[in-house]
Amino acid sequence: MSAKTDVKNYTGFRTLTFVCLFILYAPLVVVTIYSFNASPSITVWEGFSLRWYGDVFTGPESGKFKAAAINSFSIALIAATLATIIATSAATAIVRGGIFKTRTLSLGLISLPLMVPEIVLAVATLIFFNAVGFTRGYMTILVAHIAFCIPFAYLPIQARMQGIEDTYEQAAMDLYATKAQAFRRVLLPLMMPGIISGFLLAFIVSLDDFIITNFVKGAGVETLPTAIFGSVKQGLKPNIMAISTMLLALSIVMVTLSYVVSKTDNTK
Repeated sequence: MSAKTDVKNYTGFRTLTFVCLFILYAPLVVVTIYSFNASPSITVWEGFSLRWYGDVFTGPESGKFKAAAINSFSIALIAATLATIIATSAATAIVRGGIFKTRTLSLGLISLPLMVPEIVLAVATLIFFNAVGFTRGYMTILVAHIAFCIPFAYLPIQARMQGIEDTYEQAAMDLYATKAQAFRRVLLPLMMPGIISGFLLAFIVSLDDFIITNFVKGAGVETLPTAIFGSVKQGLKPNIMAISTMLLALSIVMVTLSYVVSKTDNTK
């Protein structure tokens, strides 16, 4: 049997890795640094200042950003909650439901939004809402977010459930627990790290989404990403860098929490 190949030993692997990381993260670093610039210019550095962070909350555009933030966080909270409930039910059926005819089809349908380009999902969702006569606005954004957040919530929940042996439930039922009681009192608590991880991931995906939201939102309804895009079209300003940095920091915190929680082992 041949030894496993270590790709890190290939010529140019490290160089290519650093180039890719630089291309991905250098713009984020620049935006973060210049969000603390005292100058109204986005290219001239005049010293460290929190001026533009204050402008986000008290400046001329603060009202627009506040309304957009309320929409974004409320939609993300509701969408992530409902998507997590649906994903938990789907994972229970697929992982613990035994073999049934539509099992593979069900798994494929749940995973489909991850494989289809987001622009295609956005156009398809818009066509659907127009076909059923659903007036675009807050509710269309919410429904669309619930739909595309389900696979993001499903993946960590499924992974967690697959790592839990069914002997726990069998032992509970041997002690005269019903299937519902075994699920509620044994399996569900063991799944909780995966459920929380899925919720956090769905929440941040919903909060950061722009493409689908921009297609299905109605006139006068904005989320933070679409509000930022609208402001950028009028010219890139330092306050946009400040609010982008805050969203980036929140995304990093949420993704980190999701990762840490998913690694929690409460089966011991």
